[in-house]
Amino acid sequence: MNEGNIPGKNEALISLILGIVGLVVALFVNGIFGMILGIAGLVVSSRSKSMGYNDSLRTAGFLLSVLSVVLGGITLVACIACTAGLGILGASLF
Repeated sequence: MNEGNIPGKNEALISLILGIVGLVVALFVNGIFGMILGIAGLVVSSRSKSMGYNDSLRTAGFLLSVLSVVLGGITLVACIACTAGLGILGASLF
């Protein structure tokens, strides 16, 4: 059987890569970009499932993409709260 010709396998691999990169970006770079990559990973993962590919590769990509979206959102909210807190603190000093 030709392993490279399985429908949806390439999309599952792309989903896994987007999930890993999105998770790293969400934690270490910027929450918004991590969320965007995670959402893209979710879209590609659902496309892979609709093509009939339901293996652990797709599941891992899906879970990492969900984790990327969640942690990106938490990072984004924490950055906004920190910025607002520093703004209030700076305004109260004057």
